[in-house]
Amino acid sequence: MTLATLFVLAVGLSMDAFAVSISNGICYRSYSRPQMLATALFFGGFQGLMPVLGFIAGSAISGLIQSVDHIVALVLLGYLGGSMIRGAIAEMRDPEQSCSTAVFSYRQLALQAVATSIDALAVGISLAALKVDIVPAAAFISIITFSLTLVGVSVGKRAGVLLKNRAELFGGAILVLIGLKIFVEHTFGG
Repeated sequence: MTLATLFVLAVGLSMDAFAVSISNGICYRSYSRPQMLATALFFGGFQGLMPVLGFIAGSAISGLIQSVDHIVALVLLGYLGGSMIRGAIAEMRDPEQSCSTAVFSYRQLALQAVATSIDALAVGISLAALKVDIVPAAAFISIITFSLTLVGVSVGKRAGVLLKNRAELFGGAILVLIGLKIFVEHTFGG
């Protein structure tokens, strides 16, 4: 696998993490630098770990993983997005409640990181079949995701100022749409 091919693969795998990091930047208006760094570390870390796990699992279970990854992503992102949408509706009904109090948590961050990196698990199985050297490939994927996540959070923070009270609704919708995108792409090909 060439470096250019690996770069395109890494960018493609990191797009879901990038979109979710924009959503987080929008919703968590008081996102601190340590929280932003934690987001990039979680997303980059899981995006690098999952191909390694897929590589280790090998092609023996590739059919099983590929057949359910989109459902798991849909459920996790749907749950997280739905929670954010419910919070946004509650905020609209009670303006004293704030998106920033709807709250950054490491538990939700871990769920987001897993949900956005499930595809990378299946990619790891493919990389095993291609006999790619997984350690540098996974490190490269991790670095690209880490970088794009930091960019995404910054974009989201700037957009959050413009969107104000509707930010959580928008962010939740992004998560649900990402889950649906993954589900549709895997169910109907693409």
